[in-house]
Amino acid sequence: MQEAELHDLSDDADYAASQQQGSASIMRCDSGKKSSSSEPEGAQIVYLKDNVTIHPTQLASERISGRLKLIKQGSSLFMTWIPYKGQSTNARLSEKDRNLYTIRAVPFADVRSIQRHTPVLGWQYIIVVLSFGFTFPPLYFYNGGVREFLATVKQHVLLMRSAEDANVFLVNDFQNPLQRTLSSLELPRAVSIASVPSTPVSVGESSSQQNEERTDVSASVPQYNGRQRQKGHDPARDISIQVLEKFSLVTKFARETTSQLFRETHSNGFGPLERRNSNQSALDYSHKSSEYKEDVPVQSPVDPDPLEFDKLSLVWGKPRQPPLGLEEWATFLDSEGRVVDPKALRKRIFYGGVEHKFRKEVWAILLGYHSYESTYAEREYQKSIKKTEYETIKNQWQSISPEQAKRFTKFRERKGLIEKDVVRTDRSLSFYDGDDSPNVNLLRDILLTYSFYNFDLGYCQGMSDLLSPILFVMEDESESFWCFVALMERLGPNFNRDQNGMHSQLFALSKLVELLDRPLHKYFEQNDCLNYFFCFRWILIQFKRELEYEQTMRLWEVLWTHYLSEHLHLYVCVAILKRYRGKIMGEQMDFDTLLKFINELSGQIELDAILRDAEALCICAGENGAACIPPGTVPSLPVDNGLFYSQQDDEVL
Repeated sequence: MQEAELHDLSDDADYAASQQQGSASIMRCDSGKKSSSSEPEGAQIVYLKDNVTIHPTQLASERISGRLKLIKQGSSLFMTWIPYKGQSTNARLSEKDRNLYTIRAVPFADVRSIQRHTPVLGWQYIIVVLSFGFTFPPLYFYNGGVREFLATVKQHVLLMRSAEDANVFLVNDFQNPLQRTLSSLELPRAVSIASVPSTPVSVGESSSQQNEERTDVSASVPQYNGRQRQKGHDPARDISIQVLEKFSLVTKFARETTSQLFRETHSNGFGPLERRNSNQSALDYSHKSSEYKEDVPVQSPVDPDPLEFDKLSLVWGKPRQPPLGLEEWATFLDSEGRVVDPKALRKRIFYGGVEHKFRKEVWAILLGYHSYESTYAEREYQKSIKKTEYETIKNQWQSISPEQAKRFTKFRERKGLIEKDVVRTDRSLSFYDGDDSPNVNLLRDILLTYSFYNFDLGYCQGMSDLLSPILFVMEDESESFWCFVALMERLGPNFNRDQNGMHSQLFALSKLVELLDRPLHKYFEQNDCLNYFFCFRWILIQFKRELEYEQTMRLWEVLWTHYLSEHLHLYVCVAILKRYRGKIMGEQMDFDTLLKFINELSGQIELDAILRDAEALCICAGENGAACIPPGTVPSLPVDNGLFYSQQDDEVL
């Protein structure tokens, strides 16, 4: 079975270590038992399991083991997973890397479903899906315990088996049939996150399994009152992207409640980068939470920008130019249609973009569907060959009979998810408007065909947002498909289940901010924002939700040039953060406030100014900036290697 092949890794060092340690303890507390002194007043540990492991990548050396706990407080149940300190087989993983995956005090009121996976070979694991669509990485149980985990959850919250999938357990009672169906789909392949926004204070964990767990709790900690959060509902909104946007809607109440319940100690097993300042007592924080007023921000001195950013952009960020026009485009081509000077063309597009009326021709080259050296005739021949190939792949799913579909669960799931997403993608555009829009149907067909072309990756929520502008520009099904394939050659890792592609980019972003604005980086460090999840949506779908449609297309073609860096999108992130650093630091935004503020920037970003700033930052960072980005980090888009026209070079890779 494919599932077993992917996860049968039981011959590595982590597994051997877990066997030496023996079965981990499972501790249940009777309902009448008093809380131990190590937990907040009224709280109980009702489940505890050691050697529960996260696999950030497929490499056995990069796994992170930790302790999973279920904690009961009043009528509410919370889940935590804290990695051990210094017990991973990979010494390269820093404390910041470990903190990225830490799960701290997540209330089950925020959990949509729990997926249980029991491969024939290898370990059992679970995937926890949050109510706003995001997921935690798979939690592998090296010594068993999944059954006990689910049984404990069932004792304290309403847990029911999904009618669509016997291994999916829905948490609480979903009255909405659509929500129940979405919960049963394999959302980890859609968008997963390494961790939800970490609460400012959390359950304290020991540095290792042998140390006692301690929690420093103020005597005035209130009980969790079980109040339900308010959720807005707008049927006209693009529900597809809500899976991404809901990440920002972790309400202030839920976060304040968990922060009041659990306090972080100075011996929680994390290095100084993960701790708050030692001079901030629990009483100070409790006072700050209770007195917090969102519309009356606390002003504080802001550290100066070390790069004097406004002057920097004037010195290095060159003025933007008008879009490349048809007449000028012709000057870059010889009589047979070859691009004479690819570097000069990329530079010109970098500084001005392309007029829309001939984007179709330029995008096919920028994306690598056609090579720069191809002639008009060769491009036409390429189109005919690739159209036949596309139809062959498309026929694979079109020829599936209803009887076959009944026995093809993965196909049904992906088809259902695609059909739900495409009808909610950019419907405000006239191109996709109307009932039974033919272009919406093309979106569906292309995405279904891609799920068969790249069956390992399949379809993930967010892909429809990446395909939409391509189809809008190309206006051809086959050409749109192959341009989308070229796009996904590099952006595909953003959608992997282990989220390693997103993790590497967020890590590189943190290093770039540390290099280019150390005071801002220090501020994020002190406010538990080093995971940079507030930039998650920017990177995942390449700022598509932050800009108008035309601006999105212009930004993408600038990124595709790779003129200064294939990771220019990360410098764009830094540029936006530096543009608003004064407000972020001056108002002392915590993670929740920052996340809300970042999402509210949608539609307010001045693209030309940000591109100038990103250019200046990239030049200023130079080789030091390149060194901040680990090898293999997902670039913005594919390089111009003639991927689809000349494939004989692949043999040397």
